[in-house]
Amino acid sequence: MERVHNSKRAGLTRNPGLVDLQVNGYRGVDFSGSDLTAEDFARACRQLLAAGTAAFLPTLITSSTKIYEHNLPIIANVLDDEEFQGRVLGIHLEGPFISREDGARGAHPAEWVKAPDVSYLETLIRLANGRIRLLTIAADQKGAEELAHCAVTHGIAVSLGHHLATDQDLERLVKAGAKTLTHLGNGVPALLPRHSNPVWAGLANDDLSAMMIADGHHLPPALLKTILRVKGPERCIVVSDASPLAGMPPGRYRSMGANVVVEESGLLHNPATGYMAGSSATMVECVQYLRTLKLLDADELAQVCFVNPLHLIGYAPEDVLFGD
Repeated sequence: MERVHNSKRAGLTRNPGLVDLQVNGYRGVDFSGSDLTAEDFARACRQLLAAGTAAFLPTLITSSTKIYEHNLPIIANVLDDEEFQGRVLGIHLEGPFISREDGARGAHPAEWVKAPDVSYLETLIRLANGRIRLLTIAADQKGAEELAHCAVTHGIAVSLGHHLATDQDLERLVKAGAKTLTHLGNGVPALLPRHSNPVWAGLANDDLSAMMIADGHHLPPALLKTILRVKGPERCIVVSDASPLAGMPPGRYRSMGANVVVEESGLLHNPATGYMAGSSATMVECVQYLRTLKLLDADELAQVCFVNPLHLIGYAPEDVLFGD
């Protein structure tokens, strides 16, 4: 194995690889699935790493307590394997402390959404053996500040999303320690108030970086350009939001509790709701798409896909290992 070393501008001497903070599964393995096994999880990790992702956070969406009790220890134990050191960097919990509102909730099951609950978060941290590195919560929920403060004291980066947050909500959560926005421009209703909405609020907040899904489907080029220009490469992070169907051929599937379709174009959606159901792309495909838009140079791509995500979760570039 070789380590990545720092360099001139973004801390890099060459293309460093790609770090993905939001991976829900890969090639049919659902990290939030009730049937997850250590063998399946490890195999999905190997396949994703072999497909070009240098390091990542397996992500669990809003789930039942039973799922958390089953899946978090499995994932945490596999993360301790030497094979995945410096490659699978921890766990991203996207939920369950998000909005129940349709649209803002996205593909998350409404029955498992929870109001902010510090005690429950601490239970999840114990189940994960302290391996949670990123937590997505809704900024507009009562008790969100206390929840964010608890997460930060445990060394967990707090991201805000799946909400209908106002400017004031975001300001309160920044003071509580939140650092970024989960997939800005997504996880919101299809129709929003013209001026007062979480997309404008997120763009306007200079203290919050923006994670964005650059798969060619979740955000139109104009919005990707706007986020990059407003935030600057120093405050942007690209994620794939890879679903359990990433890496699978086009077709109809049952995934994350819903009937979904992967189109020939790669668009993954729930035809019953009209909403997307995660992404069928990996970080490699996201970067390939970004390159076609010519919005970032090579150093800036390295910043948004490698340096910035590592910095958010408390890693340095030299902490990531590459296969021979």
